[in-house]
Amino acid sequence: MNRLVCVLVCALFLSGCSWLWNDENKGDAGQAEVSEATSFDDDAFDDTDEEEQAEIEPKDLESIDATVNIKKIWRKSIGSSEEVYLPTLHPALFDGYVYAASNQGRISAWSIDNGKRLWRTDLDSPLTGGVGVGAGLVAVGTSKGELIALDAMTGEELWRVSLSSEILSAPTAFGEMLVAQTQDGIVYGLSVASGEEVWRYIVEVPVLTLRGTAAPLMTERLVITGFASGKLVALNSATGALLWEAKLATGEGKTELEKMVDVNSPVMGDGVVYATSYQGRAGAFSRGTGRELWAQKSSSYHPPAFARGRLFVVDTQDQVLRLRSSGGRAEWTNSDLLRRSLTPPLAVGSYLLVADGEGYLHALSQTDGSIVGRVKVDGDGVSVAMVTDGETIFVQDNNDDLTAYQLQEKE
Repeated sequence: MNRLVCVLVCALFLSGCSWLWNDENKGDAGQAEVSEATSFDDDAFDDTDEEEQAEIEPKDLESIDATVNIKKIWRKSIGSSEEVYLPTLHPALFDGYVYAASNQGRISAWSIDNGKRLWRTDLDSPLTGGVGVGAGLVAVGTSKGELIALDAMTGEELWRVSLSSEILSAPTAFGEMLVAQTQDGIVYGLSVASGEEVWRYIVEVPVLTLRGTAAPLMTERLVITGFASGKLVALNSATGALLWEAKLATGEGKTELEKMVDVNSPVMGDGVVYATSYQGRAGAFSRGTGRELWAQKSSSYHPPAFARGRLFVVDTQDQVLRLRSSGGRAEWTNSDLLRRSLTPPLAVGSYLLVADGEGYLHALSQTDGSIVGRVKVDGDGVSVAMVTDGETIFVQDNNDDLTAYQLQEKE
């Protein structure tokens, strides 16, 4: 294996997107671990000099002049996860409660204010996608393609349906419709009441993709989502009809690995749709027509964050960038957390939060990108996206705990 491929494979390990999907395996949950697709022994890097090794290892943390405290409010156990932790399971907020799930099938709901548990449900299925909330439902997906809906207030199972393949992102519900995306490139529109299929939209996926799918962005009339083909599409939420299609990224290179251009979950800010992609571009698109407003070369495993007219991106090297939402010009770049396997960025007030693979939660100033606060969450690391209600931040760590934090400026 040449050195470039070795570095790419290591980057996949460190990113949290630790698996590749090969369409030859679609009939069998469709997953192929990188270690199965690529063979090298424990001594593969013995001849790597110190400079090259430093380009692979996480950057050491430097001391900071903290101006904000990250205060723990409460901490609760989610449940046992016996396998590799899945970055496709993350907490969600709805109507004063926070919901979280373990990959062994336990889902719980807690009060945002004090962490008092509302309910806990143990399903008989290992989970791979979720948690999605909306329209009074909590929805999760399994590796066998089952979509399971629970009552958000009681945890009672309302229905479950079988879809075409593994579900690796959070379903989304709005009004009378629930939307879920499967690994094989199908988006389903289902009845919130019964789980009955109302429509489906199908795209062809490449031979090789990152193991994960975009979570659909849903409004009253639109469903907007991205695919491993590099496309961003908008569908009519009631009928599934294609309203527009935009090309965010085009695969380049000779190998299937070099051609991978998976599009991450889109976000919306001030009526504009923003998206990032792996080995592709970051871009802005008109919500109504899909017209490209701007795009620039970028590579990221994560969706961006939008706040105060700015777009925040964590790239595949774990650099954190602030872009102007109009034009996409980079205004600052923070390289203090290189190769630390950062989570997607989360904007809270005037701060930007990221957690890393060693379990630290970092608060950055949105103004200049400097790190102004830090706390150790858990020694096993943090791999999944965090959520906030605007005041409290909820962090699900790799040791199956959910912790609520608040930011307090130092006097």
